[in-house]
Amino acid sequence: MINEIYLRRSRKVIVVQESNQLPSTYLATAIQHITELGFIFSPALTTALSSLSTSSFTQWFDNVFQSLKMLVGADVDYDPMYPNFPEQVMEASIAELYFNALLHYYSGELPQYKALQRTALAKNVHLPAIEKLQLIELGDEEHFRGIITGLIASNTSISQVDKNDVVYAIEHENELELLLPQQIPYKEQAALVAATLIRCSKGNASCIAKYILTATDVLRLAVSLSHGDISLAKPTHFRKFKRAERRMLLELLERCPVIAEDMLRYASSWIRLGEILHPGEYKERYPRCYEAFDIIRNNRVIEKFNSAVESALQAYDSRTAVQHLLARPGEFARRLDHLLRISSADDAKWVLTSFEGVRNAVATPLLLQLMTHFKKRHVVSQQRVFFPKGNVAKAFSLEDSRYPIAQELCSEVISLCEQALQERFAKLPPLGNVYLDEQLQHYIVPFSQRSASKALHTLVRGSKLTMSEGDTIRFFLWWKEGVTTGRVDIDLSAILYDDDWRYKEHISYTNLRSAKYKAAHSGDIVTAPDGACEFIDIDIPSVLAYGGRYVVATLHSFTAQVYCDLPQCFAGWMMRQHPQSGEVFEPTTVANRVDLAANTQIAIPAVLDLKERTIIWCDLALTSQPNYYNNVEGNQSGIVLMGKAMTDMQKCNLYDLFRLHALARGTLVENEEAADIIYSPERGVTPFDIEMIMSEYIATEKC
Repeated sequence: MINEIYLRRSRKVIVVQESNQLPSTYLATAIQHITELGFIFSPALTTALSSLSTSSFTQWFDNVFQSLKMLVGADVDYDPMYPNFPEQVMEASIAELYFNALLHYYSGELPQYKALQRTALAKNVHLPAIEKLQLIELGDEEHFRGIITGLIASNTSISQVDKNDVVYAIEHENELELLLPQQIPYKEQAALVAATLIRCSKGNASCIAKYILTATDVLRLAVSLSHGDISLAKPTHFRKFKRAERRMLLELLERCPVIAEDMLRYASSWIRLGEILHPGEYKERYPRCYEAFDIIRNNRVIEKFNSAVESALQAYDSRTAVQHLLARPGEFARRLDHLLRISSADDAKWVLTSFEGVRNAVATPLLLQLMTHFKKRHVVSQQRVFFPKGNVAKAFSLEDSRYPIAQELCSEVISLCEQALQERFAKLPPLGNVYLDEQLQHYIVPFSQRSASKALHTLVRGSKLTMSEGDTIRFFLWWKEGVTTGRVDIDLSAILYDDDWRYKEHISYTNLRSAKYKAAHSGDIVTAPDGACEFIDIDIPSVLAYGGRYVVATLHSFTAQVYCDLPQCFAGWMMRQHPQSGEVFEPTTVANRVDLAANTQIAIPAVLDLKERTIIWCDLALTSQPNYYNNVEGNQSGIVLMGKAMTDMQKCNLYDLFRLHALARGTLVENEEAADIIYSPERGVTPFDIEMIMSEYIATEKC
């Protein structure tokens, strides 16, 4: 299990070396197998493996090989309805395609075609040559621990996959002092770690008190112990706690400052939790807890911070609002746009002077987001798109009715943020000479990975990847029914739009091929007791000639099961130059693969900009309650909204983040040869090193 996690996160593995001599045939055979998946062992790893006995190597390789197959999606069989796809679909008559679909829909039977011998994969694209293979390197336990520690210490939300990895590491670590940081800045990680320590009997109230500091922290801990949503975006059904657990939660709560006001933020959740904790039984032992629960149960009036701030803002009294906000710098930063909008010229300058006095107490992620917000504040936009907190990535759109803010004020905010960040980053270890690739402007900083899915290459939503060589992009989908799911039909679709997001055409089960450009669907399979797959080929030059630009890949659960209820469901894409060469699914051509496991029925893994030859990483859910006709035709408006949101997204990028670090603690150089450290999509620190970025470049308050 540790190597499965290690491989997925950093393409490294651990080998417990021995003093044997492995026969070269074993190693050669193993290398041949992994090159067929698109991987290769490093020289150091090869040397370490050579020390194993045949039995040790066989056991090690079986586990690693299976993990590599799962990474690219090669651990299942692909049997499309039309085995000689795409040519077979392009050449079939409309009557044949129609008859086959009816036969399958009404009888469940698939048409019987003989799979013809396919030519070898074209030699000019994605050869399994050394320079195109992903390197698997030799790792060690210390580095693996560092990855997990980085996740725990990150100052942003992490995904469910990240959380699972953290839990596994804590449960199986015998030296927790080597794994756990002294401080956990992000509250959701603190609750997760504390709950895991309690579940595996590795922590008590005294041990975890350094992580649980506020009443809301205690609530998150209770939610985590009940396997609820620790983002608190959804209500939780609390489990019955043992008496010792109840005392522990109340003891932690008793230590917190300002209990009642903090509890009022989530009053209904606290009332439900109070019914289980029974604070009245312990009112002598934990009197502050008893008093706080009495306040929220009986709606006793207390002065609330947010009420005072809101009253001042509604009265356009920015000076009074600032007087309150000085006590909470983070809230001050979040309200800064509103404050500047309602202020006179003199008051606006006073607001910024006041913010300058507390900016050093604002968290790094918030300063970065504030800086980017004011850089783009003058950009005219008819819509504002929001991604609300929660475990499913959804977007909401509102008309942008905000009053403009003077450019000089925006520039001053940007300057204040940059100065504070550089002062903070300068306290970190020096970087030396730094090479910074401008392509990093297309990659988003990982501020929120809460709803990110497990993927071959995990990226931040909105990042734009350059397409590799090849004129055809092939989407793929694989899913399987479960014992309790009943019949499951997941549909793969691709919708084409022009430069202005006007609909052009779609490829789906309702339109298996285009008569206007080269595109084809491998056939709609509507049940998957043993697993089923679908493919779509899009020929890029022919789409551009037709006037198309954007392609949105979508997946619809036609039978209305949510993806998290399926035993297995994943999708991805490949780049191909000669679509008929090689197998329909070729592991070495897989550009990315993403698991579908969210509580939703519609997913958008990616948007393609064919004109710019970029892939915009989306990993989004459209809605949990789709149109009755759960297909691309029935959900056009939502798909267009998502597409526009992702292509026009204005978020802090990695270039800006790394540039600030370089200015603060290094020297920028113009070529890689002169650099001590490289920031690039392909070398050195890359956008895929997400846990490193979160822990070493964003979580800097420990300075």
